[in-house]
Amino acid sequence: MRPEVKVEKRLKRHRRVRKKIFGSQERPRLSVFRSKKQIYAQIIDDTVGHTLVACSSLSPEVRDRIKELKEKGEIKDKVDVARLVGKILAERAKERGITKVAFDRAGYKYHGRVKALAEGAREGGLEF
Repeated sequence: MRPEVKVEKRLKRHRRVRKKIFGSQERPRLSVFRSKKQIYAQIIDDTVGHTLVACSSLSPEVRDRIKELKEKGEIKDKVDVARLVGKILAERAKERGITKVAFDRAGYKYHGRVKALAEGAREGGLEF
């Protein structure tokens, strides 16, 4: 399948899912974006259109933790990095008083890095 077609199909799924998922003050939306090398997640209040908490595999705090854990041999691949991003996002959300979120997988299949990020966020204390 051509890459353009694959992206269009994902965006079509994303638009279909976004019709139903809406982040509110009580339950903001946890949005995921996955690129070839990195993963990004943010918690958004759609009523005002503000990002409340954000985290990615490029964040300085995350990169430092990745470096430490790679030396110990605890992180082997991008799936482990995604789980760490989920945990750190959950820590930041709990500091802001956010415990419940609506998970928006953005048209990606729920497996691999997307699933690992969700599990990491659950381990960190978020409910969805």
